[in-house]
Order: sequence, then C-alpha cells, then structure tokens
Amino acid sequence: MCAASPSSVQRVQLLVLERVDPARKMARYYVLSVEPTLFDEAALVREWGRLGSPGRRRVDPYAKASDARLALGVWLERKIRRGYVVRSCGSPTDAT
Repeated sequence: MCAASPSSVQRVQLLVLERVDPARKMARYYVLSVEPTLFDEAALVREWGRLGSPGRRRVDPYAKASDARLALGVWLERKIRRGYVVRSCGSPTDAT
C-alpha cells in the first residue's frame, strides 16, 4: 500500500486495483481515491468495472480527510481479500 501523505486534503490520493482470472474470463478494476469537495470536506471516490470498459462511480462525502482515508483503508482490505492486487498508486501531482 502507498504511504499517505500528511499534507492537506487538497492532494488527491489514488489506488488502482486489478483482478484478472483468465480461467474465469474475468478482468476487473477498482479505483479508490480521496478527493477534496467544494465544501472544504473530503470524499472517498470509488470506481469499478471491467477492464477496457467504462464502469460505475460512487462518491461518499466525509467531514474530515482522516475519515475518508480510514474508509479507503477499509475498502482496500475488502478488495485485497477478494483477490484484487494494487496495480499503481500515487497522485497526479507526484513527480515520477
């Protein structure tokens, strides 16, 4: 898992997970991110679907960024138990 930055909520934190099983013809993705809202709060954004296809998106608002990061950790644990692996992580603002 990527280390979360102790910086402000304005920084987007992003995790991309994949689950591929050729025997079952399964290729799925799951994206978890903590993003700022317009109301100075944080939101956990979850996106999922089949690789190569547009998927679904759900936004869950939280009053504090720490609560959103905690929820991200809970969802990450659930997805790892289901067989997903972390493909990439980081922030669009990270220097690579």
